[in-house]
Amino acid sequence: MSKDGPGANIKVITEHRRAKFDFDVEETVEAGLQLTGSEVKALRDGQANLNDAYGSPEKNELYLCNAHIGAYKPAAMFAHLPTRKRKLLMHRGEIDKWAAKVRERGYSIVPLMLYFKAGRAKVKLGLGRGRKKGDRRATIKERESKREIDRAKGF
Repeated sequence: MSKDGPGANIKVITEHRRAKFDFDVEETVEAGLQLTGSEVKALRDGQANLNDAYGSPEKNELYLCNAHIGAYKPAAMFAHLPTRKRKLLMHRGEIDKWAAKVRERGYSIVPLMLYFKAGRAKVKLGLGRGRKKGDRRATIKERESKREIDRAKGF
């Protein structure tokens, strides 16, 4: 069995749970991250936050902006900037396709999850449109009605 199969060793670092509430995610893709040594160590300690993060196309590349990776204390001498832009490692075709959608059709690239897969840092990105306030209320109403039906059935 290969390392990339369904039984791959995945360790979740952080999730951006609010993203699925604020955006209608239409596509997802897994991308690698170009990181420094102290950033990898900080991620292994679980010091990451994706709340204000977003993907940005620049010069035929995609970057992860505003993702906060905290400082790794033992590497203070070689410290990194916590919210620096980090290059996303994807295939050229995927980069071109996603960058075109962001530029032309009003989509946003939103990081959904940051994790280690087979020892490498990966980010799950979502391509989606922002929801309006009314859409969010409809989502809440649907969720509450589903809960009430499940309670009535006795689940």
